[in-house]
Amino acid sequence: MPQQPELISPTYTAGPTSGEQPPPQGQAQVQQNQPHPHQPERIPPWLVRAELYLRVLVRMYIGLFVCYLPWSSLFWDQNPVFLHFPTLGIIAANGAVRGLISGLGLLNLWIALQNALHYRGK
Repeated sequence: MPQQPELISPTYTAGPTSGEQPPPQGQAQVQQNQPHPHQPERIPPWLVRAELYLRVLVRMYIGLFVCYLPWSSLFWDQNPVFLHFPTLGIIAANGAVRGLISGLGLLNLWIALQNALHYRGK
């Protein structure tokens, strides 16, 4: 198997080689004193709480909407998709399917409640 050539990162040597000029003394010191550019930044606590609040609020709205949707005669029974595909309409009219979809909404509400109750501020 052929060997891959090693990548060598350019380094600065103390003296000029092959006609290269060393950087001025002031620039070399500035480069050494700069902080590491990839330091992680802390997220402010108010932003974490605001994100948690929005996440819980959106999950609760979606959960309530999905719980209510299968039992709404306006949306479920007169849905154009179910009217266009009669087989899908028959399946959707089944009580078990409606209950399954409402169960997904309840699961979404449960996840929102768990996020709200088990938040540990750091």
